[in-house]
Order: sequence, then C-alpha cells, then structure tokens
Amino acid sequence: MNTLTLNAGRITALGRCELTLLLRNRATLTLALLMPLTMVFVLRSALGGSEGARAVGEATLTGGIGMVLLLVVHMNLVSSYVARREELVLKRLRTGEASDVEILSGTALPAAALALAQIAVLTVAGAAVLDVAAPRNPLLILAAVPAGVLLLAALSAVTSSFTRTVETAGLTTLPLFLASVLGSGMFAPVDSLPDVVASVCELLPLSGVMTLVRAGWSGGAAGGDLLGAGLTTLAWIMISVFAVQRWFRWEPRR
Repeated sequence: MNTLTLNAGRITALGRCELTLLLRNRATLTLALLMPLTMVFVLRSALGGSEGARAVGEATLTGGIGMVLLLVVHMNLVSSYVARREELVLKRLRTGEASDVEILSGTALPAAALALAQIAVLTVAGAAVLDVAAPRNPLLILAAVPAGVLLLAALSAVTSSFTRTVETAGLTTLPLFLASVLGSGMFAPVDSLPDVVASVCELLPLSGVMTLVRAGWSGGAAGGDLLGAGLTTLAWIMISVFAVQRWFRWEPRR
C-alpha cells in the first residue's frame, strides 16, 4: 500500500463525493446527526442526581465527545468502507491516480468533518445549556480530538476488513463501542475503577484520548498521566495504521 503520496485536491474531491452519498442516505445521516446528541441527554438524565450539577455537566460533555467519535466516526466509517468495497468503488478508485491513503482519507473526510463540527457545537452550546465552565486547557482538547478522529478512522478501516456486509457492521463495531463506554473513562475517570481493572482499561484504544479530553476540560491531571495518555494514543494510531497496511481489504468478500 502506498501511504506516502498525498494530494489535497484528490482527497477533497473524493470527500465531496462521499459527502453526496452520505446526504442521500437519510437513515445514516439521521443516525450520525441525532444519535450522539440523544445519547448525551439520556446519559445526562441518568447521571443527574449522582453528583453536583457542574461535575455531572462536565462528565456529560466529555462523554459526549467520546460518543460523537464512536458513533459518527467509527460506526459510520465502518459501514462506508464496507459499502464502497462491496460495490467495487474502492477497487475502481485504485485503478486511477489516487493513492491508497488518498482513497481512505477521502472516504473518511465527511465523517471526520461532521464529528469535528458536532464536537464544536457540543462544546459551546452544551456548556452553556449545562452551565459548565469553559475548558481549563483547551489546547489539550484541540490536540486530543483530531488524534481521536485519526485513531478511530484507522480502526474503522481495520474493522471493515473482517466485516462482510453493511448489515453486520453493527455487530463488528459493538466490541469497541462497549469497551470504550465502559472502560475508557468516557463518563468517569479510569482510576475510579479497581486497580487491576484500571490498569487494563488504561490501555484501551480510546482511553488516552478521553484522559486528555477530561484533563483539558476539568484540569487536575498530573504531567505523567498526560504523557502516558499521549503515548498510549500514539501507540494505538501506529498499530492501527500498520494493521490497515497489512490487512485492509480492497476486494469484495463475496
């Protein structure tokens, strides 16, 4: 797989085509737009009486960022990669001038842009509605969110390699979704879990990103914790990119 050639024009053109397909698929578009916000407010109601209002608001917003990454980037992109593969779109694109990384990036571009826009709206509007203070270190969030998008886009390509059909994408994306919601510290810090469990959960793909997001919003994280979170995220990105190069399927699985 050629991963060195990049042409912004070709990536943008591919992304524009993918956006057109996304806009035509009303079910997928509705899911991507409404499901993250719906789950945020459901979780807000569930957490409502457990802690102080501000702490609950911060947990809701940091968890909401994680939900957007999982639902809009990961779950949406797995379906997109599988659909384009089975329709021979990826195979045809490879016969043209676009490199492999341009094809994958162009396919991921609309989902990534949509996720970033939703996170921006959630950060501004959600903080106002929930009466949450502004992030104490926004630079951490600005670094963590794009890293999370890149990581989950790569993991989506990996997951698509063993997903046979679009219909089974909901099953193949479920393990990462459940592991991230329950163990990556989306709504509560990982260190609130028992020591042995916390040590394992800290190594989950999205744990580093969520640690950086939470530290950016509420502060209080030690420098060593932030370094560890950053290295964990970087390691998962490198592992995912290698896995894409090694196992991504361009041919239909018929």
